[in-house]
Amino acid sequence: MTALLSRSAVAILLATALTNQALATPTQGTLGSTSTGVITINASVPNRIQISGLSDVSLLNQDPTVNAVSTQTLCVWSNTSTHGYNVTATGSSTAGSGFNLASTAGTVPYAVNWTDAKATSAALTSGTNKIGFKSTATSPTCSSGPAAAEALKVTVLSTDLQTMQAATTYTGTLTLVVPPE
Repeated sequence: MTALLSRSAVAILLATALTNQALATPTQGTLGSTSTGVITINASVPNRIQISGLSDVSLLNQDPTVNAVSTQTLCVWSNTSTHGYNVTATGSSTAGSGFNLASTAGTVPYAVNWTDAKATSAALTSGTNKIGFKSTATSPTCSSGPAAAEALKVTVLSTDLQTMQAATTYTGTLTLVVPPE
């Protein structure tokens, strides 16, 4: 029984020593011709993400018999382990839900489509969070590593172009929010 208690005491002391080692408390040097101290250095960063490479869209003087389409390539960088992110797009329209361009003559709807670097594509709905996108970017602005690979597509259908008043500019803003996954 005493041997069993002694082994248990040794096991507890050993576990305590290993736990203290895992906590890596600093080792102080001793007085002598040289002295050595040991410290542990820890570093971490929080989840971060950046969207860049966006350009304004100009669909002026469009032929109303064909869809007006603008596609741009942009960069989304995420430092999470999966490089995953979500997208929420919101239009500036006050004419109900959806994406709309407005003028004094009225409003016209437009569609927004998002494609990530892994070719996952989705039609976006104003104010709705779409999940499951992945980035291949290795730097926040895609200035090094893989090139920008996300695609933002804005489309005004020909049937909607035909409802627009001539020589009138319809405007709006599109806000894209990309939180990391």
